[in-house]
Amino acid sequence: MQLAGFDSRVAFVTGGARGIGRCIAETLRDLGARVAAGDLKAPEIDGVLGVELDVTDEASVDAAFSRVERELHPVDLLVLNAGIFRIEPLEETTLESWQQTIDVNLTGAFLCAKRGLPAMRERGYGRLVAIGSSAGKTGGAKSVAAYGASKAGVMTLAKAIASEYAASGVTSNALAPALIDTEMIASMPDLRDKVPVGRLGTPQDVADVVAFLCSEHAGYITGEVVDVNGGFLID
Repeated sequence: MQLAGFDSRVAFVTGGARGIGRCIAETLRDLGARVAAGDLKAPEIDGVLGVELDVTDEASVDAAFSRVERELHPVDLLVLNAGIFRIEPLEETTLESWQQTIDVNLTGAFLCAKRGLPAMRERGYGRLVAIGSSAGKTGGAKSVAAYGASKAGVMTLAKAIASEYAASGVTSNALAPALIDTEMIASMPDLRDKVPVGRLGTPQDVADVVAFLCSEHAGYITGEVVDVNGGFLID
């Protein structure tokens, strides 16, 4: 089945410079969407509008969305992917470090959603997908309290948006990936033997689920958290 519903749609992917975000942007582009990708330094991706974006700064968020609206169209498909990951024992986590993780991973998602959702509601159509983590369900491996808490928050945020905007034609879902082969887990031990399917996940594994949730085929799915983990966490 060829996924449908992307022609003339505008997608905005935060944290789109590399890894999962970049793969999502490229996948939505290849499906026919007009795609913008935002990051601290504007991403350079063929066929994708690169936008400078600091998700922790409300003025930066507004400027980024305004540019996308000006050069492409109001956003139809919003992927909240921007995030940071730190391994720090709880007692060694400073308030500054804790706050930065929450600011990027959770408050940044809130600011982008708040800016993008009104136009979706007004047009009666929208897809929002938040990239959470299995750590948001389990607390994660050792020493990732801030990350796990932030990802639990962003997945709950997606559920709250789902209930508030469903009647407006806007769906909102989250993903809970685990052990995806990106720079983010490069410092962790090799855990592929813990994954029942026998391999680490790829950014494309995540991007494919995002694409489905952004397609017209997923119009009856909202408020869900979808595991993408090769069976690593079955709950």
